[in-house]
Amino acid sequence: MTRPSPLPLIQVLRALAALMVAAGHAQFEVAGLAARAGLPYAPAGWLPWPAGVDMFFVISGFIIVHAAASLHGRPDARKLFLAHRIARVVPLYWLATTLYLALAWARPGLIGAGAEGPAYLAASYLFWPMARADGAVQPLYSLGWTLNYEMAFYALFALALPWGRRGAVVGVLALLAGLVLIGLTAGPLPVPLAFWSDPIVLEFGCGAALALARQEGLRLPGPARLALVGLGLALLSLAGEAPALPRCLAWGGPAVLLVAAAGLGPSGPAAGRLRPAVIVGDASYALYLAHPFVVRASRVIAEATGVAASLGPGTLVAAILALATAAAILLHRNVERPLTRAARALLTPATEPAPAANKT
Repeated sequence: MTRPSPLPLIQVLRALAALMVAAGHAQFEVAGLAARAGLPYAPAGWLPWPAGVDMFFVISGFIIVHAAASLHGRPDARKLFLAHRIARVVPLYWLATTLYLALAWARPGLIGAGAEGPAYLAASYLFWPMARADGAVQPLYSLGWTLNYEMAFYALFALALPWGRRGAVVGVLALLAGLVLIGLTAGPLPVPLAFWSDPIVLEFGCGAALALARQEGLRLPGPARLALVGLGLALLSLAGEAPALPRCLAWGGPAVLLVAAAGLGPSGPAAGRLRPAVIVGDASYALYLAHPFVVRASRVIAEATGVAASLGPGTLVAAILALATAAAILLHRNVERPLTRAARALLTPATEPAPAANKT
């Protein structure tokens, strides 16, 4: 399996997506702190911060097709693909879930965790959608709802992988569309099927279609890609955090434009001016999973020490994001990458030498 060509602008977009999600959570915590302290503060609303997840989904569809290009035609394609995806996603998520579980037992009031049964706990580790006692379909570590979608997409793509480059993308698009159609037309569905049939899954398919277009040779000139960036950001800003359109259109549509701008350009190593953003993009999975711990701890410390009054809420948000980013880079380099390498060595068949760890 050869390593896919680097796409630095995709990594920059991953950095933006992770920072958007972190910024939304940081502003929420600081807004509560400011209200209790009587400090004026209004969270910035020039982008819908949760839309970072939609960007991640489109990016994921793109990256999976891009990274799996060398697997088509191999008899062990499904096994190797799933082994690499499990090695990439599972270890750090299980670590974050276990840390959250330990905090829930030790200090339940700190994180607001409820009391759930062992079946729910097992489902949380196994990426199986299951409703909590309050009815929300979220795992123990609530950010994992996105990974429940990711793993389902990986399973569908693995199913279609032996059908060839075009067949795999067309097949996974058909499977995703079929799921959505079932969700829209069928009666009450079991929780997992109702979860997986949400139209948000089409965002993965859009990313996969963009990657196929790239593999077929489509490249956009610089001015066109710059126009897509401007249009995508403008549409996100206009949609706001309470869009009138369905989420997959209001946020997923602009995300497709941004991924098209980033993915349908030239490949190659990152230029010096992009390198800092690419570093954050490389650590985006660690940032996504680790930032809630940093955000909550920073808020608790700031509230206990009164630092919010001296810094100001806006500066505190910036400081929290900087701290979360630095922690994510350290986590990525010292924990995530070693765990991924170890998991790949364990899961990759002995006859297949494990490829160099990549950023996808």
